[in-house]
Amino acid sequence: MQRAMAQSMPRDMAVLGLAELALSFAVIDAMIRASGAHGPVVASIPLTAFASAALAALIALVIGVIGLTVGLYQPEVCLNRRRLMPATGLAAVLAFAVLLAANGGLGAHSSLAVVLDTAWEFAVWLAAVAAIRTIHSLDFVRNRLIRRIVLLGDAAQVAACAGRLHGPGSRLFEPVALAAADLSWQALRRSRVWGVVLLPGSDAAAADALLDCKLRGMPIVGGAGFQEHYLGRIEPEALRIEELLVADGFAGGGAGAALKRGCDIVIALVLLTMALPVMLVTAIAIRLDSHGPVIYRQQRVGQFGRVFTVFKFRSMRTDPEACGTPRWAQTGDPRVTRIGRIIRASRIDELPQLANVLRGEMSLVGPRPERPLFVEQLARAIPFYRQRAYVKPGLTGWAQVNYPYGASIEDAREKLAYDLYYVKHSSFWLDLLILLRTVRVVLFQEGSR
Repeated sequence: MQRAMAQSMPRDMAVLGLAELALSFAVIDAMIRASGAHGPVVASIPLTAFASAALAALIALVIGVIGLTVGLYQPEVCLNRRRLMPATGLAAVLAFAVLLAANGGLGAHSSLAVVLDTAWEFAVWLAAVAAIRTIHSLDFVRNRLIRRIVLLGDAAQVAACAGRLHGPGSRLFEPVALAAADLSWQALRRSRVWGVVLLPGSDAAAADALLDCKLRGMPIVGGAGFQEHYLGRIEPEALRIEELLVADGFAGGGAGAALKRGCDIVIALVLLTMALPVMLVTAIAIRLDSHGPVIYRQQRVGQFGRVFTVFKFRSMRTDPEACGTPRWAQTGDPRVTRIGRIIRASRIDELPQLANVLRGEMSLVGPRPERPLFVEQLARAIPFYRQRAYVKPGLTGWAQVNYPYGASIEDAREKLAYDLYYVKHSSFWLDLLILLRTVRVVLFQEGSR
């Protein structure tokens, strides 16, 4: 759980989240006490101090989960206004709906007075949260989210690692260029350096200075450990079979697998029931839009290399591979139909895969299943590619919420780094984090093609 929380939000963002949670609780509790419990939901609870606090805590927690789900506590969202504004707007709308429901404004006996009272409560709460966000947006606070690091190693290794720090899903570390003579404790502190990352080819002459920094409390980490712990990825080229045999993680089965399977069945049944109207409308739209079957069937490689048939709503024309060679979808792919663009962007095309989950061929969370031909090609080009198949493939996965859709061998290599991290650290809490992030990916149509 601790590792999943660390991947969910850095410490500074966790402090922001706790501050907003406490403020939300205080404001909502005060409003409940002042309102006199007039709504159907609130009125059903005796207005004691404990009941008021319990209800306020529940509402604040729900609003906090909404903020976490839409990405308000991820540094890459908070530092990017184009992503922050729509996320904030969506969170505000959902928070108002939660407050309105708590006041009974969504019931049969709702009135304009209830809506206005809720709007007043919402305005007070929003003003309080906006005050915290304004303070948080100041430069001296925002700079705490960006950790300055020194990358030591040969030029190629440094360039590759620096490129990943500015790529999708990075933790917003800022590489700092310093000469070997500037690696003293005093020099690093003057440059506001958070830590040092040792990559292959590091200068051994700096060992004494770095040991001094480490003993003074500065993080000194290896390149592989840095990427695993802070970026949530395991480089396939950095793995060795000998290390895999004795390393923690990379172990499936047991009670965790049984719990995961039980959750898959329950959640898939609930989602399938809720999605039936959407699936019916989608099927009709596909039939009216273009000729061909509504459901598209394709062979994919599942757990332990077993081949199975995956189900999807058809989003391309009926002869997408008329040339006879399988190929990845591209941005603006001309094979995609009009309805196909909509259902691919919203991920509706993958809803039929809930049937694969119920059949036990897939899980809700896991590496995305690939086609047999692609697996053969990628396994020859990328080390440890087949090892991603030691867990069930999923509707969503750690790679999908951290990296956009891939259409090349290099993209597959980048996504494998995230898949290997998931295979090693698979847990209930990591699955829960991935499901929450998937909501954001779907709502803001990140990485679809």
